[in-house]
Amino acid sequence: MNRIWRLNPIVTFAAFVLLDVFCVGAGMGVPFFCILLGFPVGWFGARRAIALAGDVHGVLGKALAYAVVTSAVTFAFMALIWGTFGTALLDPTTDYVNLGTPLILYEPQVSFIGWLGLMIVVSPFLQLLLAVFGSYLTVLYWLHRNRV
Repeated sequence: MNRIWRLNPIVTFAAFVLLDVFCVGAGMGVPFFCILLGFPVGWFGARRAIALAGDVHGVLGKALAYAVVTSAVTFAFMALIWGTFGTALLDPTTDYVNLGTPLILYEPQVSFIGWLGLMIVVSPFLQLLLAVFGSYLTVLYWLHRNRV
């Protein structure tokens, strides 16, 4: 099992990108499954950091770096998918009601802007939070198991 934690970082990153693409596709562009993927990625990042670095400061720093990379990949995918819809904001003849995004606010154009912000900015941030939560929970368990 220790061999898994010491895999080549490029291999683990490629596996994560494939999983993230699958989650984006399963959610049909809505990153709900990507957000949920943050918890196991945080767990794996913390376990990998524990295997590579022995002190708590190094483990927490590496786990946070893994969570930021996770969020950045999802942000790039969401910007690629939903950023192309940003050109609809420049077209004055855009029918925002029939565009296919939910009307979450009172005005259709404002709802569309809010939806884009939710998909591109807020969702990767939620994934970051879940990855940090998963990794810090793993580190707390590791500390409890080793100290008590």
